[in-house]
Amino acid sequence: MSQHLQPLEAPFPPDIAAILARYPQQGGYLLTLFRTFANSKRFLERGVANLLDKESPLLLRQREIIILRVTANLDCEYEWGVHVAAFSRAAGLNDAQVAATRLAGADAECWTVEERLLLSAVDELCAKGRISEATAKVFEATWTLEQQLEILALCGNYHTVAFVANTARLPPEAFATRFPAQT
Repeated sequence: MSQHLQPLEAPFPPDIAAILARYPQQGGYLLTLFRTFANSKRFLERGVANLLDKESPLLLRQREIIILRVTANLDCEYEWGVHVAAFSRAAGLNDAQVAATRLAGADAECWTVEERLLLSAVDELCAKGRISEATAKVFEATWTLEQQLEILALCGNYHTVAFVANTARLPPEAFATRFPAQT
């Protein structure tokens, strides 16, 4: 029996509804991605850790650069667009920087030296599953062990998110930003 991964629609079974009630909502709207997670109670409860809290050892700006770059690298317009719309301004990212997460190399002039290093590390993790020796030396000198683990965890989490959204072929949310056009 063939089954395509897709978002569940309300009404949800009571146990799933109770878990979904803990997920962020805007005016009662639950993201399509979260409704897709709901295909598995286990995944809904444990599949992707929420690392977007105020206790993170990374700044919101750093977290969003990581998330936007991972989702751009994995061609996940769904999650990239949600994060641009919901968080990019609060993270202090301007339009050129947002576009650069999708269209420019890690060495784009719109980034600080530290942000270029962060983008290089993310690109290497996405491409090879590890950070090169050359990048690792600067990476380890720049971030604490706690920050390093957070960067790795965010990359891993958003690989999972991109895999789910892309496999389910989730269309962009109505409020989401679309990928910038290649020039």
